Formats: sequence, structure tokens, C-alpha cells
Amino acid sequence: MSLLGIDEAGRGPVLGPLVIAGVLISEKDEQKLKDLGVKDSKLLSQEKREYMFDKIIELSKSTRILIIEPEEIDQAVFSKENMNLNWLEAKKSAEIINEFEPTKVILDCPHTIPEKYKDYVLNLLKNENIEILSEHKADMNFPVCSAASILAKVVREKEMDKIKFKYGKTGSGYPADPITQKFIKEYFEKHSEIFRKSWKTFQNLVKNKSQKKIKDF
Repeated sequence: MSLLGIDEAGRGPVLGPLVIAGVLISEKDEQKLKDLGVKDSKLLSQEKREYMFDKIIELSKSTRILIIEPEEIDQAVFSKENMNLNWLEAKKSAEIINEFEPTKVILDCPHTIPEKYKDYVLNLLKNENIEILSEHKADMNFPVCSAASILAKVVREKEMDKIKFKYGKTGSGYPADPITQKFIKEYFEKHSEIFRKSWKTFQNLVKNKSQKKIKDF
């Protein structure tokens, strides 16, 4: 029996990509993940996550990591065709499931109604007989989802390191981070390609700048 866990990193930031990871294991190897000490990536230090990254890949039958850039996120959020961030994540998760065709899938559910999210994913699958468990905080309760969260977090951090190397001090990328706020104010026009323009934080800055220009007349 094969077990697939799917989780993400970077849903909330105003800049940088969303990363979704899938970890496929044999059910008998779940204990090996527990012995490794996997847990929700937010509960581990960066050093510990990076150490576990290669170990998880070694233990897995296969892994898949998808990097969704700000432009694609904006297209989903701005879409008028029944698409939003939740359904974009569901669509990407379905791609991973279709690739691996596991016996069972555990999804860390971003939607307020897990059953609705599960049904949406099921409708995107080639094989609707795959068992799906959709739960909030699955990354805390299921080792295979914890493993997926670690892979996603490490890759998201590496992508942010690339952005910082190229553009300077961005902070964490989260709207509440003062360093990120300063970076957005200074560069939201010059480097707009790394920002999620559908986020209110970004839109408010554009709006405020437009209002200031009008007042200048």
C-alpha cells in the first residue's frame, strides 16, 4: 500500500512563490519517518529541516515539488472562473496524485470545509477510487504530511534566498514583517515580478501612491 502526503509552504507571503510538496512512501515505512523525528516544519529549526530533507527523499518511494510563482497565484486569485488560492492548491495537488496514483492520500487542507476540498480534488483525478483524507493540521498529525511540509519549507526558503541575493533585504516576505513592508514600499514598482499583486498589502501601496499623485495636482 502506498501513502502520499501533500503539504505546502508560503501561502501567506506577499512575495515569492508558493511551494507544494508530495511525499510518496510505502505504508510500512511510515514508522521510519516517525523515527527520523519528522513534524510540522514550523516546529523545526532551519538546520533540522535541511538535515531531514535528504533523509526524507532517501526514505521515500518518490517525491514531487512544485514551485508556483506569483504570476500564477495572481491569475488564480484574480480569476473570474471559479478559481482562487485554495482551488489552485487543489489543482496542483491533483497533478501530484495523478502522477503517483497512490493507494491513499493525506492532504493538509487549506479550505475551511475539508470535505468540500476533498471533493474538489477528487473531481480532478484520473482515478476517483483513490482514498483521500483531507484534514486541517494534517502536517502535525500524519508523518507523511510532516515530511511533505519539510520539503516544501526547505525549497521555499531556498527560493527566498535566491530573491534576497538578487534584490536585497526582503525580510520573510510576510506582510506583517517590518523589513518586508519597507522592501515593498521601495521596490513594488521596480521589481513587481516577485510580488503577489493580488494581495491587499500590495494593492494598498499602489492605491496610496495613486492618491498621493492626485493630491500633487
